[in-house]
Amino acid sequence: MAGQEFEWFVGIDWASAEHEVRLLDARGTDRGRRSVPHTGPALGELGDWLEDVSGRHPERVAVAIELVRGAIVEALLARGFAVFGINPKQLDRFRDRYTVAGAKDDRLDAFVLADTLRTDRARYRALQLDDPKIIGLRGVVEAHEELTQELRRLCNRLRAQLERFYPQVLRLCPAADEPWLWALLVLAPTPAHAARLRGARVDRLLRGYRIRRLERTEVMTALREKALPVAPGTVEASSAQVALLLARLRLAHAQHAHCEQQIDAALEDLAGDDGESDAALLRSLPGVGRVVAARLLVDATPLLAARDYGALRSQAGIAPVTRQSGKRRVVTMRRACSGRLRQAMYHWAFASVQRDPRSREIYAAARTRGQTHGRALRGLADRLLRVLVAMLNSRTPYDPDRIRRAA
Repeated sequence: MAGQEFEWFVGIDWASAEHEVRLLDARGTDRGRRSVPHTGPALGELGDWLEDVSGRHPERVAVAIELVRGAIVEALLARGFAVFGINPKQLDRFRDRYTVAGAKDDRLDAFVLADTLRTDRARYRALQLDDPKIIGLRGVVEAHEELTQELRRLCNRLRAQLERFYPQVLRLCPAADEPWLWALLVLAPTPAHAARLRGARVDRLLRGYRIRRLERTEVMTALREKALPVAPGTVEASSAQVALLLARLRLAHAQHAHCEQQIDAALEDLAGDDGESDAALLRSLPGVGRVVAARLLVDATPLLAARDYGALRSQAGIAPVTRQSGKRRVVTMRRACSGRLRQAMYHWAFASVQRDPRSREIYAAARTRGQTHGRALRGLADRLLRVLVAMLNSRTPYDPDRIRRAA
């Protein structure tokens, strides 16, 4: 697609309700505009219009948009149009070419998208339809992330309520984020109930949840500690809030566990049986668990497929940014990147330090040279990306002894 010639260039300034569309020919002449509602029939009419203009040759039409996925992108790709995405920050810089007054409106943005795609196609990223399995995995990963955040918020609210009238329970589980503690709060929702709780029930609860770090005596001692002196009605109000939070926590926890099972099943399906798929090779690396593998496959599948090491390290925030002017030269951490990929790379590097001796040596050497924890992990992540791309090119799984044999 990089060397493909196009006869028509389309800019789409997308919105939630109505999209602004501009059409230019190869010389940059404005050939029409439309406002397209975000509905199935309207997107179908847009495709029909572009096909009519191109003489039923959709491969001659290039479309520029600030999205990388979504209904409008998928509808155009499915009909054979070439679709290119761009970062909104780049579009903001392109706009300065066309107006120095700082003007901005949807029609101007659509025109800028179409015209800069005509003149600066290399700045755009060619898009393609994802594999249905990747689309399914993306949905589960996004649901898993939302549930993780929801669990954290609910646990924080539960801890705040317990600190108000029942702080002795938090000595058993300071974060209030373990299901066994939630079950204990059902048995003993207030200090008064805790004083009457029998040791046998605590024993059954600890055995049922396989809690070995605590003995019954420790739990009973904490529960029967003298309660905080609070105003009348405080215990009743807070315990009612706790009961509501526990119901939501149990539901979110069950859904979170279900999402993890779905992610595992999706990764196994992507890995296949031959052990040479991208997913299988990725999971052979130390430190790559369920979440890291899923995030890399969801957000970097085109880059992994292209074996594009440079784009991978930039997209993941691993490549540094250099600012140089005259005698002043500063190298800083890259901020413009995918936050989800950056987080995945951080956890991958951190986990590999714990599990892989070679990664531990690289990290320790970087720290000895005076690098911060984050800088050392980014350097390690850079090496892990190089190893991953080499593995994908050679179709071989990770071999921890290869470096030692080569030496």
